[in-house]
Amino acid sequence: MTKAIFFDIDGTLVSFQTHQIPNSTFEALKKLQQKGIKLFIATGRGKDGLDVLKDFPFDGYITLNGQYCYTQDKIIYENTIQKEDLQALLDYLEKYPFPCGFTEEHTKYFNMRDERVDEIHRITHNDDHPAGDCSQVIHHKVYQCMCFVDEQEEKALLKVMPHCISARWHPLFCDVSPVGGTKQNGIDQFLKYYDIDLSETMAFGDGGNDIPMLKHVAISIAMGNANDDVKEIANYVTNDVEHDGIIHALKHFNLL
Repeated sequence: MTKAIFFDIDGTLVSFQTHQIPNSTFEALKKLQQKGIKLFIATGRGKDGLDVLKDFPFDGYITLNGQYCYTQDKIIYENTIQKEDLQALLDYLEKYPFPCGFTEEHTKYFNMRDERVDEIHRITHNDDHPAGDCSQVIHHKVYQCMCFVDEQEEKALLKVMPHCISARWHPLFCDVSPVGGTKQNGIDQFLKYYDIDLSETMAFGDGGNDIPMLKHVAISIAMGNANDDVKEIANYVTNDVEHDGIIHALKHFNLL
């Protein structure tokens, strides 16, 4: 019996075409809650990027790929990048400049912006943050960095940030986060908090950063617009966002 469902946002709940959650999906979520099923967000977005949810009362939020997890009124788990790794990143940026977004609890800011950042903002409508001096970042609580590098550069970057891991859902950038906070860890934090067993879980996703989460839950669902590697590990592949993929899968598993 499914008691908890975890949803990615971009490309899963939110369409890359309309940048909105379909009204039909909101109605389906209400029906699930009426049945007593707990609903959770599991996203790479920060707290300041959740306006797209239109204040729908989810039971918990796994944000920044698991670095900051909270309910409507309580922080459940938080994990920040170590000061020495942030300094190593700043030193690396001096030698090999690239756009980098630093995410704090309520905001994000960039060291610089270029066409890569603008391209991602056109997709997410969530990356229009300002750019400027980031030298004081080592004195702040930074939960995640958005690094606009390719996969080869990503490997080189992680060598100088040994206490961090990376996740990627787009070829233009990767999210660099501290070891320990992941979407699957966020799931475990909420299961413990609400006393729900892992065997009673389901998750929806579409990107590479969703793969560990989808492998972790009892029932994993890949959206029709998902990457092929996501579809390969999922228990079920549903329709895309624009064609009521969430609803189609929920009906398939007799939850609607």
